[in-house]
Amino acid sequence: MKKNIVLIGFMAVGKGAVARELCALTGRIGLDCDDMIESMYNKKIKEIFAEFGEKKFRKIEQKLATFLAKNVNNAIISTGGGFYKVKKLKKIGKVIYLKSSFDGIIKRIKSAPNYEKKLAKRPLLQDLQKARILHENRDKEYMKKADFVIVSQDKSPAKIAKEILKILKDKK
Repeated sequence: MKKNIVLIGFMAVGKGAVARELCALTGRIGLDCDDMIESMYNKKIKEIFAEFGEKKFRKIEQKLATFLAKNVNNAIISTGGGFYKVKKLKKIGKVIYLKSSFDGIIKRIKSAPNYEKKLAKRPLLQDLQKARILHENRDKEYMKKADFVIVSQDKSPAKIAKEILKILKDKK
């Protein structure tokens, strides 16, 4: 059984920040799926989307998911917003859904000092109305895929990380 912790949730919900906190608390290695894909292609996610389209990007994510399931154990894995669609997600590890309202996510982005840059790097957040609908649709899917759900809105990454560790400890 894999001992990875896999963080899923909508883009900009804070998966990367929570992963860094979990790494600090547990001493585990952290892997960011988007960073790994960017390294594979030597391009930013936005450029990969523009050049290849979303369908090809999802195939790249599946290739990465297969690699993670076969080769990675005892890591903290933060995923992109659509990574939950990969086949056999639970073979990678315990899946934790970081849940927040759409408005909570936008508030989180806008509170960042470099929020324009954070917003610009996310191709699916360019049209906020479409993004809101996407969030509503994905919420149900995230719920189905998750082993555990953590409400992350208005909580610090440190508090969320501690909640995750408590849940995982209690469920052993």
